[in-house]
Amino acid sequence: MAKLVNLLLLVLLGVYSTVDGHFQWTEFHCLYSSEDLHDMEFIEKLIYNKLMDLQYNSTLGKFIGYTEQGVRHAERWNKDTADLASRKAQAETLCKYNTKLNQDLIFSETVEPQVKVHSVKHSDGSHPAMLMCSAYSFYPKLIKVTWMRNGQVIKGGVTSTEEMADGDWYYQVHSHLEYKPESGEEISCVVEHASFKKPMSFKWDPSMSEPDKSKIAIGASGLVLGLVLSAAGFIYYRKKCSGRILVPT
Repeated sequence: MAKLVNLLLLVLLGVYSTVDGHFQWTEFHCLYSSEDLHDMEFIEKLIYNKLMDLQYNSTLGKFIGYTEQGVRHAERWNKDTADLASRKAQAETLCKYNTKLNQDLIFSETVEPQVKVHSVKHSDGSHPAMLMCSAYSFYPKLIKVTWMRNGQVIKGGVTSTEEMADGDWYYQVHSHLEYKPESGEEISCVVEHASFKKPMSFKWDPSMSEPDKSKIAIGASGLVLGLVLSAAGFIYYRKKCSGRILVPT
């Protein structure tokens, strides 16, 4: 499961207008940075005319005043041990409970990765070839990519990037394999992800890639066109020559 960092759950309860036209409101914050929510922190803020009057922090277990009025309220409210215990429990009853509900909704959704295996570098005899296995547009973040050669896991010559965010909740990852080609071998990229019921294998096709086929097709077309034009020019020249009348001088 993707690691959660500095996730903030904010609940604005309400705004109150006083008799003299001033405003006061209360905010509840749930802060955590761990996957198991063990560091969940409940914070209650009381704000008066855009200035924080006082704040309750479940980690400290008490109120802290930030204004003269807030200090007086904090001293009085910190004497009520039953109220402090009730507020401290909000980290469990309010924060953790609602966060788990949100996590279940978010992480129950999965999107299958789009996987492509292609050649990056061909072997010239003295240097190894390189393949790249790319997985795009998947969710959630956690994914595992391994290489197989003739049914055996390849451990050496493999380098992989970290899972990179696309900026739209999706991720991508790329794994490279350096190897020396052998006749009759079978190489595949195996991807494990929450969206798959089982690990999926994507075989490397050593036949010519589409870009290479396109280049050859374009070159062949140009060659044929050149031959046709040359033949047409030669025929025209022959006809012109056969229609000439030689006049002795």
